[in-house]
Amino acid sequence: MVELLFHGATEEVTGSMHMLRVGDRWLALECGLYQGRRESSERKNREWPVPPRDVDAVILSHAHTDHAGRLPYLVNQGFEGPIYCTPATRDLCAIMLPDSAHIQQEDVYYVNKRRARKGLDPIEALYDLHDALAAVHNMRTVSTNRWFAPIPGVQVRFNEAGHMLGSAGVHVVFGDRPDASPSLYFTGDVGRFEAAILHDPAPLPPADYVISESTYGGRVNEDPEVSHDRVLEVISRTLARGGKVIMPSFAVGRTQTIIYYLQQHFAEGRLQRVPVYIDSPLAYDATQVFRMHADLFDAEARDMLRGTSGVLGAGCCTFIRDVEDSKALHQKQDPCVIISASGMCEAGRIRHHLKNNISNPKHTILIPGYQAEGTLGRRLVEGAKRITLFHEEYQVRADVVQINGFSGHADQRELIELLSPLRSRARSVFLVHGERSQSDVLAERLRTTGFADVQVAVRGQRVRLSG
Repeated sequence: MVELLFHGATEEVTGSMHMLRVGDRWLALECGLYQGRRESSERKNREWPVPPRDVDAVILSHAHTDHAGRLPYLVNQGFEGPIYCTPATRDLCAIMLPDSAHIQQEDVYYVNKRRARKGLDPIEALYDLHDALAAVHNMRTVSTNRWFAPIPGVQVRFNEAGHMLGSAGVHVVFGDRPDASPSLYFTGDVGRFEAAILHDPAPLPPADYVISESTYGGRVNEDPEVSHDRVLEVISRTLARGGKVIMPSFAVGRTQTIIYYLQQHFAEGRLQRVPVYIDSPLAYDATQVFRMHADLFDAEARDMLRGTSGVLGAGCCTFIRDVEDSKALHQKQDPCVIISASGMCEAGRIRHHLKNNISNPKHTILIPGYQAEGTLGRRLVEGAKRITLFHEEYQVRADVVQINGFSGHADQRELIELLSPLRSRARSVFLVHGERSQSDVLAERLRTTGFADVQVAVRGQRVRLSG
């Protein structure tokens, strides 16, 4: 018997986790961290669809926190099995999971200080550095386009997803041969076609069942080149009035894409050279991993880098690692660009940069991509006039501009193009990793293109997969 159990990233975009029961064994597709409203996220992050000790193996599509960030907690709670991923994903997790553990510990420290003042009992962090390192130790790497067997009677192959370095879709076949039936394809997060640095998503293999992301299932994003022109315009306008451009960005993936484009625009003379500060130790470490895996870059990226410094980010930006150097940026009055994490403004140094700059109309908060419901970034793009940072209220006087051209997610048109070849084979398509409004629109569009059964997956839904 093969059964699919949906648990995370259903009708929302964080906490990705889906379970496959094969006989008496459990295989987890991902183990992501929930992010957003604290109380809800804290509760969901401590819930499991099955006891962690009963999970035999994990298949990980990529290293982003909403897909991999609960792996250390899974280990903490008794999981001892292998975690399969691509080599680049493992290398990124080796820096991201310890960083996440540090954030967990730091966050709980401040929460418990407030709880103590209210006479409340302290809470524990989800996991610590030991758990993070143990999760990385359990990782087994497999390159794309190679079959492997995570548990007996199941064959798996990774497929290029184009979302971030090392990202992959997951082709699962239930049987002892790659042509067995039933089969399942999990897209993971799908990248944009013609995006910077990475190869386009690979065509999907035939599959009886599909689990697809739907982050932008209800919209068509503007052409990346148009978005990049808008970014140049926003940066140039801000610098001309003597302001700073503050960019909240995911330390891994999006920051490297932004670095790539700034490096290209400086080389082409399309943007005046100004100081660019990457204020994130994790972003520095991630950029080093990108440099290690430059063989995964597409031909255009390799050509651009050969025509400049030859190394991603070299000569165009300054990485800030030390806390005191980060604090020193607050004293700088000259025009500059500051890129800092976290990408949705929920944690990290970006919150200090917002605190110091958001009330000055000379400055611009440039938000390069999607902001999940319940996050500070979402409130900013929705036009909040006041925000709270470090328990103090600040007026939003700086310009707030959102540009989605840097998003690593395929839009509705691209998702339909990717999925359409499976319309005659796929018995069911399940949409995950999207707010309900986005998933519903994509579901209807897929039905009109000829898919027989398209469902928006819900938490706790069980599906029997038949051959």
